[in-house]
Amino acid sequence: MKVRVGREVLAEAVGWVARGLPSRPSVPILAGMVVEAADGQLTLSGFDYESSARVSVPAEVADEGRVLVSGRLLSDICRSMPRDSVDLSGEAARVQVSSGAARFVLHTLPLDEYPPLPEIPQPSGVVDGDVFARAVSQVVSAAGRDDTLPVFTGIRLEIRGSTISLLATDRYRLALRSFPWQPVDAGVEANALVPAKLLADMAKAMTGHELTLALGSTRTGDGLIGFEGGGRHATSRLIDGEFPKVRSLIPVENAITSTVTVDTGALVEAVKRVALVAERSAPIRITFADGLATLDAGNGEEAQASESVEVTLTGEPVVTGFNAGYLLDGLGSLGTPIAHFAFTQTTKPANLTGLRAPDETPTSDSAYILMPMRLPT
Repeated sequence: MKVRVGREVLAEAVGWVARGLPSRPSVPILAGMVVEAADGQLTLSGFDYESSARVSVPAEVADEGRVLVSGRLLSDICRSMPRDSVDLSGEAARVQVSSGAARFVLHTLPLDEYPPLPEIPQPSGVVDGDVFARAVSQVVSAAGRDDTLPVFTGIRLEIRGSTISLLATDRYRLALRSFPWQPVDAGVEANALVPAKLLADMAKAMTGHELTLALGSTRTGDGLIGFEGGGRHATSRLIDGEFPKVRSLIPVENAITSTVTVDTGALVEAVKRVALVAERSAPIRITFADGLATLDAGNGEEAQASESVEVTLTGEPVVTGFNAGYLLDGLGSLGTPIAHFAFTQTTKPANLTGLRAPDETPTSDSAYILMPMRLPT
């Protein structure tokens, strides 16, 4: 193999594949990355039996070849190269990676022991990569991180005809985002529970590209899900388990007793300041009344903080408490200048949505449900 490729292009591609490689593989060979040069392209791929990633980039291929090397080491090397281009050359036993005066020699791994990558299922439809990335970014913070509860570490993808809905919850909050796409079958209905980390990585990589989604089963969504776009291909096994029926937590219009609109940036800064004195897991008390949101944290024996932000309140005054981190995650996911809160009761979940203007009406295509915390007496 003998090939030359741009350093930045190579570093980005290798880094993307390497992020999906296991840090502690059950089988040592799975720490490897397949590097293949052919037909004017360099193709990099990795697989850990749960997910796979493959990306192709343009390259000057003098001699074709295919080798398996340590993926994370190759990623570190490519990021550190001093020149604008990187040369890869070698045979079955060793590969040299060079740029300018820098030279690295990597020992190859046995390619015949590496498992074949799964085939991507038949395409189910296409979606704008920017729309998809934005939707994923709005829900991923609500996904759980406890691997002992795998169902909560996924994002539920619901397909109903020309609409996709993403839902995530860690039991303390819920995020929902719906957006249009172009399905192959206009009457398709499918559900899939996709690992949140993989979905987030794929969404970032697809920004600026059209994304093709491929579900292993258009009826149940079990098996594999595939993604293609921008020269990148990925698959993932779906999480096995029943996602909780969380849509009932979203307040219905006729049950809402109070609404609040507030400048998103002003509230974010106020929450950050007041949270400095909040004990870990302790709530921030927020009182919505008299045109103000008054935030309080701390207690009489320790440091205390209080700050007020102007709001527009419709309905009864509200006194509630939220986890500061969860509230900041929700506000940060809005991407709008105005934050809108809808309350039914102070002890019930609140719905946080974004508005582009104070007089805009909230839509049902997004929601960020916050569970209130018990306030100290």
